[in-house]
Amino acid sequence: MASRCPGKNLWPELVGRNGDFAATVIERENRNVDAIVLREGTPVTRDFRCNRVWVWVNDHRVVTTAPRVG
Repeated sequence: MASRCPGKNLWPELVGRNGDFAATVIERENRNVDAIVLREGTPVTRDFRCNRVWVWVNDHRVVTTAPRVG
């Protein structure tokens, strides 16, 4: 589904990295998106957007899921 959006859409290489670092990398690699760091379990809207990447982190701010556009 994310393939319809311009630029890089998936960052599996950032799992295990610091969430703030990951957000910086994502926004540098795809200038069309805003990367938003969120703690696991935080309620979010379920609509699909080409300009948004959720960066899911644990209590230690470590990325737990591969960030993707959506």
